[in-house]
Amino acid sequence: MDKPKRILAIDDERINLRVIGGLLRNLGHEPILVESFAEAKALLDSSIDLVLLDVMMPETDGFTVARQIRSMEGVSDVPIIMVTALTSKQDRLKAVEAGANDFISKPIDLTELRVRMGSLLKMKESQDEVKRYQAELEEMVAVRTSALKMALDNVQQSQRVILTAHLETIHRLAAAAEFKDEETADHIQRMSRYCALLAARLGLPEAEVDLILQASPMHDIGKIGIPDSILLKPAKLTPEEWEVMKRHTIYGARILGESNFELLRVGEIIALSHHEKWDGSGYPKGLSGEDIPLYGRICAVADVFDALTSRRPYKEPFSNEKSLEIMRAGRGSHFEPRILDVFFNDFDRVQEIQREFLEG
Repeated sequence: MDKPKRILAIDDERINLRVIGGLLRNLGHEPILVESFAEAKALLDSSIDLVLLDVMMPETDGFTVARQIRSMEGVSDVPIIMVTALTSKQDRLKAVEAGANDFISKPIDLTELRVRMGSLLKMKESQDEVKRYQAELEEMVAVRTSALKMALDNVQQSQRVILTAHLETIHRLAAAAEFKDEETADHIQRMSRYCALLAARLGLPEAEVDLILQASPMHDIGKIGIPDSILLKPAKLTPEEWEVMKRHTIYGARILGESNFELLRVGEIIALSHHEKWDGSGYPKGLSGEDIPLYGRICAVADVFDALTSRRPYKEPFSNEKSLEIMRAGRGSHFEPRILDVFFNDFDRVQEIQREFLEG
């Protein structure tokens, strides 16, 4: 058996309410009987399935009440049947404009009441079903969205932790190579920031600039494989020793090679190509011009400047002025002119980086 429908009847005449109440109970419904809209407002909620509304009431007529119901949040779509003795076309149009769904004439006939209420109650059932489905769907979407966001947050946090661990491992390995070469961690900091500065001024995307910043400290990682007797020799290397020294580029590429990690792939490129020269006289492959990877060309400028201005086992540091003079002489031979010019044009920022990471 269907659940009884809750019907709110508003009529200022108690005798009319008693009649309506009896008819509704006879139809198997639950009547809620009030004499004014003021009473009705406290009872009108989503549990009300239909409103029977008398038109002729002294304080607030049925047209006004219908308009007020249509403006109430949460119940604005409840079906309304006007109970009226008015039969003119104008009155019925006025009722429709106020929000009535149907009309029933006084005195009320039980069969007519059942028929007119029947279709509107079915409509209300359908509306309620749609609302329930919508609410369930919204709740499901909210729950799944929250779960997805939590999962994404966890993934991103895991990725950050993994990336941080990768970077720390890489930088510690790079620092180990520099330590063996008696260079300081400040060299790594300066050189990598020079590289990032050049990459940014050359218009590379921010993500690529960051890649170069993180990968360039690995440029000399292959020095781990060079004997100390050569690496730390305080005098000029013999031709044979120099050939061994040059192999640090190949060793570095081997250490970093064949990785699926983009940062290590960029590090491999830099390690292998940062000693190539624009005119093809560099090593290990003797590449020239734009055959040299851009990352290697950028790193060449940054690395040479820092090497010239830093203390090494075989030399004292040169001044910035002397270093720039030496590098200017290599424009178009050692260095790509465009990149060297960018370095010179932003030399104030270069010096800021240099001062920020002074060797102890």
